[in-house]
Amino acid sequence: MRFLKLIAVSVAVLALAAAPATAQKKPYKIGAAVYGLKGEFMQLWVNALKEHPAVKDGSVKLTIFDGKYDALTQNNQFETMVTQKFDGILFVPIDIQAGAQAVEKAAEAKIPVVGSNARVLSDKLVSYVGSDDTVAGALEAEAVIKAMGGKGNVVIIEGPIGQSAQIERRKGNQAALAKYKDVKVLEMRTANWSRAEALSLMENWLTAHAGKIHGVIGQNDEMALGAIEALKAKGLSPKSIPVAGIDGVTDAIRAVKEGHMMSILQDAQGQAQGGLDVLLRHIVGPGYEPRAALWNDYASEGLSWGDGTARQYNVPWTPITLQNADALLAKRSK
Repeated sequence: MRFLKLIAVSVAVLALAAAPATAQKKPYKIGAAVYGLKGEFMQLWVNALKEHPAVKDGSVKLTIFDGKYDALTQNNQFETMVTQKFDGILFVPIDIQAGAQAVEKAAEAKIPVVGSNARVLSDKLVSYVGSDDTVAGALEAEAVIKAMGGKGNVVIIEGPIGQSAQIERRKGNQAALAKYKDVKVLEMRTANWSRAEALSLMENWLTAHAGKIHGVIGQNDEMALGAIEALKAKGLSPKSIPVAGIDGVTDAIRAVKEGHMMSILQDAQGQAQGGLDVLLRHIVGPGYEPRAALWNDYASEGLSWGDGTARQYNVPWTPITLQNADALLAKRSK
């Protein structure tokens, strides 16, 4: 009897030894620290992240942290994640410089941080998955200027001062404007990505520069839509005063269909899910296989997973047109 028991124990030990050493015992604890959730784009980003296969199958336990458009709030949230020993962090910072302190805290605790959508000036960031905002800024400014016939006065509605998208989109705006000596910038101020703030700002400009504004460059769709509301309230048609934005939020796609604005789609799903793939690669190791769709969707445009350890991944922009607007809206409604 004792001999049989010894055999049983030996078999059990051998079975355990044969089990895969990489088997995941518990979900990876991932935090997503985003600058704010008032606007639709960040809501799209968060919702897409929740649909990542690793979150859906329970291998990732996801916690969303709303930064409420405040750098100090985001720093405090990083302290919470460090204290609670999160396995990794996805970071969408409100401030390109202030966010570096938060990344430093995580790095000291050996918690990998991957940036997504907005950049932070830190060499402790293991990777970045987003889109080139300088390119988008140039594209939208060029679209407005061409619609104006290459001459006239424009106003520029900026994002939160100090966020990477505001800085880079301004560079793109200015690079395009520099090519047209007959285009003048009348005003350039922030509306903090807010439709309501842009509406108020545009109302003031339409009064201060009555009849002199020929085009509107909004550094995101929400602000462009606010400007359109102000134009309509003054009895002006956005078809006669071209307006452009960036992001591809739902109302903007509809406005493009109506001929009221121009916009460029920023792929929230690609940025969010691609960012989580890259973060998991740094946590799990070389055996991790990417599960987000963007690696196939943009392969023909040069976006490659490689081994998942590149310092930067640029998700391509998609101009919104009458030809693709319905398909984009149909995808959004799923």
